[in-house]
Amino acid sequence: MIILIRNIDRAITEAEVRKLLDTHGKVRTFDLVMDKATGQSKGFGFADMPSLDQALKMIEALDGFQLGGAKLRVKKAASSSLLGTHEPRPSSVAKKNARNGNPRRRD
Repeated sequence: MIILIRNIDRAITEAEVRKLLDTHGKVRTFDLVMDKATGQSKGFGFADMPSLDQALKMIEALDGFQLGGAKLRVKKAASSSLLGTHEPRPSSVAKKNARNGNPRRRD
């Protein structure tokens, strides 16, 4: 399960967040989203957890948790937020195909 962690204090490092997450269960990966122009944290990240049970417990434990100067907001990530910026959203592809008279493509 992919978890979205928002409202991360921008002074907090990826390693610090990862350390906190590891105390609440096994985390496969954690990626703190960084601004390409400034190299600074954008204040949110994604954690990939192999266990649904542990993921739900982590969400419950950390949502509202004070880390640095901010309270974290933690929830299950929407699947659309996991698409890269270069990939079209599924609904926009369907709308474009409908406008162009193309049948829905199945990949």
